[in-house]
Amino acid sequence: MEPLILNGSKVATDVKEQLKIRVEALKEQGVTPCLATVLVGDDPSSATYVKMKGNACAKIGMESRKIHLPSETTTEELLDVLDELNDDATVHGILLQHPVPSQIDERAAFERISIEKDVDGVTSHGFGQNALGFGEFPSCTPAAIMEIIDYYNVDPQGKHAVVVGRSPILGKPVSMMLLNRNATVTTCHSYTENLPALVADADIVVAAVGKPNFIQGDWLKEGAIVLDAGYNPGNVGDIDYESCYAKASAITPVPGGVGPVTISMLLKQTVDAAEKYGKTNS
Repeated sequence: MEPLILNGSKVATDVKEQLKIRVEALKEQGVTPCLATVLVGDDPSSATYVKMKGNACAKIGMESRKIHLPSETTTEELLDVLDELNDDATVHGILLQHPVPSQIDERAAFERISIEKDVDGVTSHGFGQNALGFGEFPSCTPAAIMEIIDYYNVDPQGKHAVVVGRSPILGKPVSMMLLNRNATVTTCHSYTENLPALVADADIVVAAVGKPNFIQGDWLKEGAIVLDAGYNPGNVGDIDYESCYAKASAITPVPGGVGPVTISMLLKQTVDAAEKYGKTNS
């Protein structure tokens, strides 16, 4: 039997159609949801990502404010810019594009973002709230994974979820989100022993390791649900798609899986912030 394709492009389109309605309603109340993106330096990939986010904002009627700082910017100068954005009532979400140049204390910069505007889920405050189950703005890729499983009525309750990867903006928060939805969660990483055996016990596999074609189909339990959060050169994910396709009951493609939904979650969380905080701040 062919697996169900978890079509992230379709999920993202539906999310954005709903957001257009919400944005229009906010504009009628005098509030235009605004995402400020801060780019430090001239990394071409980062510039492309910022441009994509700006285009996505425009398509649903949001404002995108781009702040481009020179490569030699200091931590203190970046913090001053973030303070200005925190104090600007017309800005509802702040995204600091990763990575920043090496002389900048990236963690200090992330922490400076106001919790009400941390729509990318990068502060330790936001991480803690998410882990405890009441975070408003989780990291966008974990939020995308949860959006996909909800869209396709995948209930994690009682299932064994294996998350391969433990990054602070992906593996760790999605593990917490699945745990909060009553899954039994195993989080694996580079020191995990006998990884294939752990994956073989999983009802749900989240690939978040950053290695192309890493997870193999012969590791999977028959009928596993596979969510590939990887995106590597050559448009390949973290799973070996063909071999995993043969074993899975549901699977995300790359591209067109988790990626499009990640951007739509960034937009959604900015609109959420505008709805919650924009009316009183404008």
